[in-house]
Amino acid sequence: MSIGLPVAAPPPRTDPSAQFRELYLFALYRLFEAGMLALAVFNPLPSWRLDAQTPVLGQGLAAIYLVLAVALLLHARRTKRIVAHTLTAVGVDIAVATMASSLLPAVAPGIALMLLFNIGATALLLPLRQGLAIAVIASLSLAGSYLWNLFMVGVSPRPLAELMMFAVSFMAIAALSYPLRQRVDLTQALADRRGAEATRLAEINELIIRRMRTGVLLVDRDGQIALANEAAMLLLGEGAVGTRELAQAAPELALRLAEWLRTGVHNEAPMRMGHEQFELVPRFARLLAKSDSTLIFLDDTSLVSRRAESLTLAAMGRFSASLAHEIRNPLAAISYAAQLLEESPELSDGDRQMVQIILKQCMRTNSIVESVLGLARRERATAEHVELVAQLRGFIEEFKQTVPDETDNISLVAPLPAVSALIDSKHLHQVLTALVQNARRHGNQPGKPALIALHVYKIEEAPVIDVIDRGPGIPDSVVPQLFRPFFTTSQHGTGLGLYIARELCRANGASLDYVPTTQGGCCFRITLPGLHTLLPA
Repeated sequence: MSIGLPVAAPPPRTDPSAQFRELYLFALYRLFEAGMLALAVFNPLPSWRLDAQTPVLGQGLAAIYLVLAVALLLHARRTKRIVAHTLTAVGVDIAVATMASSLLPAVAPGIALMLLFNIGATALLLPLRQGLAIAVIASLSLAGSYLWNLFMVGVSPRPLAELMMFAVSFMAIAALSYPLRQRVDLTQALADRRGAEATRLAEINELIIRRMRTGVLLVDRDGQIALANEAAMLLLGEGAVGTRELAQAAPELALRLAEWLRTGVHNEAPMRMGHEQFELVPRFARLLAKSDSTLIFLDDTSLVSRRAESLTLAAMGRFSASLAHEIRNPLAAISYAAQLLEESPELSDGDRQMVQIILKQCMRTNSIVESVLGLARRERATAEHVELVAQLRGFIEEFKQTVPDETDNISLVAPLPAVSALIDSKHLHQVLTALVQNARRHGNQPGKPALIALHVYKIEEAPVIDVIDRGPGIPDSVVPQLFRPFFTTSQHGTGLGLYIARELCRANGASLDYVPTTQGGCCFRITLPGLHTLLPA
């Protein structure tokens, strides 16, 4: 009979503990059989007791089988040799069943039926040939018991057809149990593979969720944080450390969640969280259709903003190269016309001074174009020794001529007579112009002129320039975005002034930072490299 499965050696079990568990259950069933036989022989009630042809032998057989069943049960718990144990145990079962059938002829069919289960269980644990051999041995044993009773005792306790039926049943259950075992092994192997794949997928998913840049939180119905990945803990900041309460870790996020649970409408407005003031947009979703748990996705929009800035700056670099040509042509014409006008003998001294201002501003505009091109191409600055006190005095005088606003007051504070630094003087001029222009535009009180001071001093031998105003100051919410390109609070600004100023400082090995003040206004600090900064101290 073919069932589409091989009849050779069975596939190896993927889980050996399952086979030992089956062996233990088989031994436990054998103990139950021995207990039933002992109860039938030693029962004190005459109506429930089975009388053996030889009572002493029957009671002895029941007692010996009970002891052997206990011993086999204990051995099954610690054995590593399944085949040897199974063959020994089924041999004991067959021997006891054969002798019990002769001593207890009234219950011989029941004993044969119990032995039928033992043979089937044995066939599940052994290869096909051994299972069939056990069935043949059991059939021959019953046949031997039948012949013993027939010839030696002279009594036939049951018909020969019954013996043949049990023999066929033993062979059939041994043959059918083997393919059942194969199917069980194949199913177990498939289940183990699927379980291993599911475990690997779960580990991969956990790793992906843990390392993904989007923050992921799982919040239950009570507002407790059940799960959180690394990005979420980073975005939530120090407030989320050591607490599982969402309201305590992120109060604003808890309010957004409560609003979404109440209305079902997402609030797309960005929110700032954590010590780094990340700009986040939370999204909410039910874990399951009828679940009380909520998944919260925290999208860090600053990443998108930085990518957009990189693309924009790259485009600006390409655009500035073509724009420089368009600016230089009219600039050269203006400069050439101013030079011709300066040579005219009819110019008055005042007009000649205005022509000089035009020429100087043409040169300054050309240097700005060169600086922007160098910034776009990431060119290094041409550093030189600059005496800052004299440089700033000249800058203030030139700035006052360029912007003749008598109401604004720009002063220089220099405790030291001379402070030297290494920097590209053109870049320094452009940085100071951007900072002073910002101070004039934003650093004045309403209805009052701007008060701007340039402080030049040293901090641990490093030259420092502070541009300080006495205006209303900068809100704390704006400070993290001060040096971002294209960020501006003015309707007419481009948002590139502070960004280009910082990049020019970096190109010279300097730094530009915002320093909070306690006396009102704001302070931008330029920390420059001093002379001989590469020499050992």
